[in-house]
Amino acid sequence: MAHDEEDLKSIQEVAGLLGVTFRTLRFYEDRGLIEPRRVGTARLYAKRDIARMQLILRGKRLGFSLSDIQEFLDLYDADPRRSEQMRALADRCQTRIANLEAQLDALQQTLAELKVMRDQAIERVRAAELARLER
Repeated sequence: MAHDEEDLKSIQEVAGLLGVTFRTLRFYEDRGLIEPRRVGTARLYAKRDIARMQLILRGKRLGFSLSDIQEFLDLYDADPRRSEQMRALADRCQTRIANLEAQLDALQQTLAELKVMRDQAIERVRAAELARLER
């Protein structure tokens, strides 16, 4: 137990390590995604909490919902070989990839249309300026 206690970090240390606010850490604690130990009013985070927060932050950065992240974390705890977690993760990643590719296609189409409109507007301005100069 003494070794565990040496590895505990304060909320300030964890927030600094992860680049998040205290409020962010409390948010994920309130949602049950991390469970820091309490000593009086102080929160103390074990390596497990920090690892879970790293997974949570990565999941959010990649666009996964909190319920997806909760499911991954639950599977991680339930499946010691992680095979079920990896299968679920692969499926969710594929879905996310497909959604992002569709968004990318839509963005590329929108950019192309905007560039055509911009070029047409510039050409009209130039034509109007030439017509004004020829008068």
